[in-house]
Amino acid sequence: MERWESPVEKAIREAQERGEFDNLPGAGKPLRSLGNPEVEDPDWWVKSLVERENLDMSGAMSPAMALRKESAGFPESLLDLRTEESVRAVLADYNHRVREDRLRPGVGPRSPVWARIVDVDEMVDRWRELRESRRQESLRAAAEAAAVTAADASRAARRARGSWVRRLLGRS
Repeated sequence: MERWESPVEKAIREAQERGEFDNLPGAGKPLRSLGNPEVEDPDWWVKSLVERENLDMSGAMSPAMALRKESAGFPESLLDLRTEESVRAVLADYNHRVREDRLRPGVGPRSPVWARIVDVDEMVDRWRELRESRRQESLRAAAEAAAVTAADASRAARRARGSWVRRLLGRS
């Protein structure tokens, strides 16, 4: 008696017969999840999925951890702000959110995780220093680009004039 096979099973069988599953990357190697559980990370597949799909996992964090991550980016994340007042406003808002998070009741036997309050004046000073160093770098890069452009322009002008031999012989 002949065995019934679904369209999916038929497609897989035909692909195997054509050799489409031969020489796949990772063929003959053990799966990472089946390795030594003490050495390997049990969440390796979740982390690789997040990395491969470029997912933003900030929504999965606790509020305190999201605040900690935000503060770890200071002052680099503030470089787009143009004025000191706007930097101070962002930092004041951050400190306000930290204080609100601390009022949240703790759940469970462990002590709650808290984010640190940032010193606004210190962070503004660091923002100024970083902004000034970036400005110096951009000025230096612009000067280098101008020098390269000037050198290219002088080479192009010499090529346009032609060599002295051509001018001497009257050929263009």
